[in-house]
Amino acid sequence: MANTDIPGVEIYTTPTCPDCRQLKTWLTLNGVHFTERDLTDPAVAEEAKARTGVRVAPITVIGANVSYGTFASRRQSLADLLSLPRGA
Repeated sequence: MANTDIPGVEIYTTPTCPDCRQLKTWLTLNGVHFTERDLTDPAVAEEAKARTGVRVAPITVIGANVSYGTFASRRQSLADLLSLPRGA
């Protein structure tokens, strides 16, 4: 069962990003609540750059942990950070 009480799960996405859609679907299917920020907004893009050092989508922030890159390459590390079972 997902740990839905993890504070501060925030994702930076763009509307046309396939990895962003995969990430959002996966988080939702695993019962993880998140806040989504749209990187096409210049102010949000600057905030993401200042906060994480990057402006590529998707960016996932879980507490103090920042992760970015393809969803497939990050899936297991995200599952570990979210205390989801292996293979989630």
